[in-house]
Parts: sequence; structure tokens; C-alpha cells
Amino acid sequence: MVSTDEHILRTAKEIVVKFIETGRVSPTGFNETFKSIYKAVEEAVKNSDSAVDEKEKK
Repeated sequence: MVSTDEHILRTAKEIVVKFIETGRVSPTGFNETFKSIYKAVEEAVKNSDSAVDEKEKK
């Protein structure tokens, strides 16, 4: 089974690739853009996991 971290990595990569394909990000800006998108996706996933855990406790 694929871990959550691998899903986050793949999702962030796909988003950045789409941005490059549409011209919104240049390949030279990949590093900075990837880091910020990765963090955003990671926060969204981890915060949603926390919310699910809280609901399960009730």
C-alpha cells in the first residue's frame, strides 16, 4: 500500500507539472514552487487526518 507521504509527493508533482505545462511556472522556478505546493498539500492532508481522528473519538 502506498503511504500518505507518497500520495502527497505525487500530488504536488502533478500540480507543478500542470503549472509548467500551462506556462504558469517556468522550469527554473520548479524548486521554490514545488516546496510551497508540497507544504500546502501536506498541511491539507494532515489537517484533514486530524479532523477525521477528532470525529472518530466522539
